[in-house]
Amino acid sequence: MKTLTAEQINEIRNSVDIVDIVSKYIPLTKKGKNYFGVCPFHEDNDPSLSVSPDKQIFSCFSCHTAGNVFSFIKEYEHVSFIEAVKMVADIAGINVDIDINKKEFKNNDIYKIYEIGQKFYLNNINTQLGKPAKDYLHQRGITDNLIKEFEIGLAIKNSKALSNLLEKKEFKEKDLIDSGLIVKDENGFHDFFYDRIMFPLHDINNKVIGYSGRIYYKSDAPKYINSKEHVLFKKGEFIYNYAKAKNECRSKNTVIIMEGFLDVIRAYSVGVTNVVATLGTAFTKEHANIIRRLASNVIICFDGDKAGAKATMACSDILLNFNIIPKVVRLEDNLDPDEYILKYGKEKFLDKINNPISVMDFKLNYLKNDKNMTQTVDKAKYVSEAIEQLNKIDDDILKEVTLKKISKETDLDIEFLKDKLNKKETKEIIKPIKKVKTNKYIIAEMSLLYYMLRSEDVIKMFDNRTVYFPTKEYRLLAHEINYFYKNNGYINEADFMTDLDDDMIKVVGEVESLDLKEEYTNNLIIDYINAIEEKNITDEINRLTKLMLEETDEIKKIAIAQKIIDLKVRGEKNVG
Repeated sequence: MKTLTAEQINEIRNSVDIVDIVSKYIPLTKKGKNYFGVCPFHEDNDPSLSVSPDKQIFSCFSCHTAGNVFSFIKEYEHVSFIEAVKMVADIAGINVDIDINKKEFKNNDIYKIYEIGQKFYLNNINTQLGKPAKDYLHQRGITDNLIKEFEIGLAIKNSKALSNLLEKKEFKEKDLIDSGLIVKDENGFHDFFYDRIMFPLHDINNKVIGYSGRIYYKSDAPKYINSKEHVLFKKGEFIYNYAKAKNECRSKNTVIIMEGFLDVIRAYSVGVTNVVATLGTAFTKEHANIIRRLASNVIICFDGDKAGAKATMACSDILLNFNIIPKVVRLEDNLDPDEYILKYGKEKFLDKINNPISVMDFKLNYLKNDKNMTQTVDKAKYVSEAIEQLNKIDDDILKEVTLKKISKETDLDIEFLKDKLNKKETKEIIKPIKKVKTNKYIIAEMSLLYYMLRSEDVIKMFDNRTVYFPTKEYRLLAHEINYFYKNNGYINEADFMTDLDDDMIKVVGEVESLDLKEEYTNNLIIDYINAIEEKNITDEINRLTKLMLEETDEIKKIAIAQKIIDLKVRGEKNVG
């Protein structure tokens, strides 16, 4: 494996434009010199992410996530730094010989346990023991190609088969149990899954972190057993098929959300590959935050029964909170997508997917479902609930169209209905600066760092005065800036952030949130340095005063008092 030099990494970074890269993931709007978009790294409704083409960096003025193009891809794709470098190199058409498969993971042994388990299950289904399971899958219309595509395996009848294999690998007992694949009781270790078809669950980095195991013969046992939550697998944060579908979703700028993994597999069988699933769990904010990284357009295609309609309603509300206005596919006969495709075939399903209804059409139908629209009370309740739902929508055209429908079906004047809507405040695309700290000394530290990140002269002024930052994280950042400059002979914010750890990058993001003028005067920098020194003097005077009060030796007291006087004189000179 080759180790890339700093020069090679900077060459890769300089070969792309961060605006081009970020705009592939989120919509950006130009305002002044910079571009702005809704930050994907926190629950954001206003465009708080700034991307600077001049500096080749991004920063969020709300959550303070910041960095260069590598940082953005690392955070967005949930990959390692070296993987992000490789991805940028691929975009730039630069061939780099680096091995990204040998990187160390947190919880690496649990990943390894799953790697062994997956190879074991895959091998089983391709042996004579796996023939009944394969026959069952074929009967369900799951072909060998789909079995291979989705890495479907088999846990054999022997309930100690995998545990015996893993015990020989000398994994820690805690990791074996924490993985959820192995259970321990009075009879020792045994497999959590056995005699089931194994549908692997991959994380967003395409690593297996769980399973859904299905019975494939007549039995009173539960049809499905799913992995229990563990350190790598949280159902409320898990999106099935993310890694496999992400490129197709981004290419089509559309993601289709389903409930079950078999729905996804069946959709693949008819060529619908921009599809993911929530694994049957309630849709969460964490799900929405992942989904919005895939595409701007979202289609909800849940089960066609009442429970599916209720889940669609809840899912759409969460998506709307993220400023995502989804469309909806509803399937007749209470069928789920898997059943619908088997019953009605590819063409009818594709017609449904290609012609989804608006989220408000779905909501209006849902709200009317349990009401008698000939009754005044029910009609009034319907209108009230419909208006409440419309207030969640930030789309004036959709609001207007929906209001006309409500007006027509209720005989209420459209102007009356409009008056019931919440008045929307007109917002300009601005940077919502989150002022966390207002102390003048803190501002002086942050401001000095702001200009150190931009100017060699300011770094020299900092170095010549031997400025000591009272705040630890700012002191560390100042040291890093000074060290980078002395090592490289220049300061460039994008290059500088390449080697910073996540904590330091966060501090840079906080400093960037000041959004000061690019121009400065030497007097301004001296003022910042003097303010920092004033803080140091004040802190030292307070420390010595406390020490003097506690001191019983008169001679030592006099010495301490003299130090306090000297510090006060020094402070007065700085002010002067």
